[in-house]
Amino acid sequence: MAMTLTHLGTGSRGNATLLETEHAKILIDQGFSGAQLEKRLGRLNLHPTDIDYVFISHHHGDHGGGAAVTQKRWNVKIQANHRTAEELGLIPELTHYFDSLDVINVSQDLSVLAVPVPHSGADNVAFVASHNGHRAAVITDLGSWTDELVTHVRGCEHIAIEANYDHNRLMNGPYPYSLKDRISGRGGHLSNEQTGQFLAQVCTPATKSISLTHLSVKNNQPHLAESTVLYHIDEIFSGDISISLQDGPERSHFIGEKVEVESPENESPLNQ
Repeated sequence: MAMTLTHLGTGSRGNATLLETEHAKILIDQGFSGAQLEKRLGRLNLHPTDIDYVFISHHHGDHGGGAAVTQKRWNVKIQANHRTAEELGLIPELTHYFDSLDVINVSQDLSVLAVPVPHSGADNVAFVASHNGHRAAVITDLGSWTDELVTHVRGCEHIAIEANYDHNRLMNGPYPYSLKDRISGRGGHLSNEQTGQFLAQVCTPATKSISLTHLSVKNNQPHLAESTVLYHIDEIFSGDISISLQDGPERSHFIGEKVEVESPENESPLNQ
């Protein structure tokens, strides 16, 4: 069985991503209410009690705001670093703590690496999941990147990464200067241009698919995000690129699955 990655929704009103293997089901982030989580998982014929762990990247409400209710309502175990757990008021008995660059073995066929990323006011991490030699990265809420992140993400088969804003739209938009400065700063969010530059460093022939996530409703548009990113990676990436928006779940990506092609006219894209 391949590792399946499905975004339940990404954006300022909530984020959660399902990773599923034969022996494990985990969520990356839980920024939804209990009712919304139950509804979105229900569309995949799943229930919150089916989840083995929820991994929380950082404590901001759109990523971790639903973590505590997930523990209290369904006794789901949470994986988080110490600051995130403290900020969210998580139940110690249902919380497992990791440090940066720890590898968390979830099951016999799934492990998760926590990689620190710069984000103001939070001890944020990106996650790199490994399944039988295949890797997928989920990266969000960072205003820049580190050489360490490049090293661990390079060559991942699937990369889910934020493309939060178009620079011109942000700078010419209605936000006050202080907010524009925070969003575009090192500890803020990635612009479409920055996301393209980062992907140009980490995409290899092994990279089959990319999800652009966490697009700003006011400061971005899907076609701008996709075209800007493709400008930077067009010569090195020939796989599938998709946009993840607020309402989900959306299409699933199958990491590690080989698709046989019978003929050119019936060719099926990898990792749909």
